[in-house]
Amino acid sequence: MRIGILQTGLAPEMLTPEMGDYPDMFARLLDGNGFTFRTWRVVEGEFPASVHDADGWLITGSRHGVYEDHAWIPPLEAFIRDSFAAHVPMVGICFGHQIIAQAMGGRVERYDGGWAVGPQDYDFGGEKLTLNAWHRDQVVEAPKGAKVIASNDFCTNAALLYDDRALTVQAHPEFRPEFIDGLMKTRGKGLVPDDVMASASARLADPLQDGTIAARIASFFKEHRA
Repeated sequence: MRIGILQTGLAPEMLTPEMGDYPDMFARLLDGNGFTFRTWRVVEGEFPASVHDADGWLITGSRHGVYEDHAWIPPLEAFIRDSFAAHVPMVGICFGHQIIAQAMGGRVERYDGGWAVGPQDYDFGGEKLTLNAWHRDQVVEAPKGAKVIASNDFCTNAALLYDDRALTVQAHPEFRPEFIDGLMKTRGKGLVPDDVMASASARLADPLQDGTIAARIASFFKEHRA
């Protein structure tokens, strides 16, 4: 099964030699499921010719906001709606979670409560899963027809399911603890409050359930669709 990665942001250059860019992280996360991957850098204006150029689409995280004025955001939203209409499965992570919500009629804002950084605990239908996060924006209003499948006190719409067509997660299951640490040392200083980064650092050794989310993503992509 071919998964098309729609790359909407770039990892910090000083971290990529050791940890790779975002598509590398997703390839590692989903390894062992029989997937092949191709990346389109939509952040640089590179788009697939058709929603059928892959069997499923994965939209990455980004340092950009979905509400910002970038030339590549409107065509990405149109691509999302076309993929949705064609029943080609999509998975969105962080920015991907937000842009799918916005494209489908939801609302995304910069959250007044500030940042979520590092390990966060989420309620997935009564199951507690700990996943790394790095975000200040949130889906504050889920689109009509989207089911909330995870939340916590900080982020109400932490994961959304759009029947068999889209699965989106605010957290970053692809981010390993060392990458969160690297982000705090590169992009975090002067942007994320010191107390938030201190709390994140104190939890970096917490066990993560990224493998659980990886299995759910893989299962979603492989789900039979008429």
